[in-house]
Amino acid sequence: MKIGVFDSGLGGLLIARSIIQELPDHDCLYLGDTARVPYGTRSKDTIYTFTHQAVDYLFRHECELIIVACNTASADALRRIQQEYLPTHYPNRRVLGVLIPAAEAAVEIAGDGVFGVLATQATVTSGAFVREITKLKPDAKIVQQAAPLLVPLIEMGGLKFARPIVDDYVAPLKAAEVSTLILGCTHYPVLRDMIQESMGKDVKIVDQNDVVPGKLRDYLRRHPEIDAPIARTGRHVFQVTDFTHNAAEFARQLFPEGIQLETISGFG
Repeated sequence: MKIGVFDSGLGGLLIARSIIQELPDHDCLYLGDTARVPYGTRSKDTIYTFTHQAVDYLFRHECELIIVACNTASADALRRIQQEYLPTHYPNRRVLGVLIPAAEAAVEIAGDGVFGVLATQATVTSGAFVREITKLKPDAKIVQQAAPLLVPLIEMGGLKFARPIVDDYVAPLKAAEVSTLILGCTHYPVLRDMIQESMGKDVKIVDQNDVVPGKLRDYLRRHPEIDAPIARTGRHVFQVTDFTHNAAEFARQLFPEGIQLETISGFG
């Protein structure tokens, strides 16, 4: 058995890399739906369908636990997967998201400041971050900003065009005097330095790559029945639904030591 990591594209490779660094011996299977990225502009029903297909694929390929490393899928599909799909098909396995750990981390460090959320349009529309933050801090002031152009730019190697777009997206957050900003998409940490510079050095950035691995280790410690079946051979497999030059280059930048992206067929 292994840990599964799923993302709508390649941004989740950042989460996968962080998890592998935290738990290097745990076997891991990454799935990036690069043929259908981005999810953030899709309808809620379509996001659920795509996420359901990915989760089913990973469970059929012997994943004991799946991390949905996609905030859009975490916001619009995860709860339904947990409540409807798991009990019927895999009642003893688990699917976890990255959104709640980020909200928890933001509340821990924010103090009385204004929360900001930079995310896809679907995640913003879902209100998931607002819901999770206010559960923990009912009086929180939260400002959300959709950034639909960032995922395509990152996936297609267009980072040289990102600066004015980032500046435009963060302008309302700066105007609202946001003091803690959640990067609410797994792709956005690629632009973390640029976002930090645009927001200002005093703004605290919540990056899920810093949060999720430790939360996962703690979860496995508290749930030995989930942790025990996971193999410890250090085998890490990376699969995509479509292979492109940009995908290969993005993977090379994240894993300079080199990884192989396997293209799978018959998915979805």
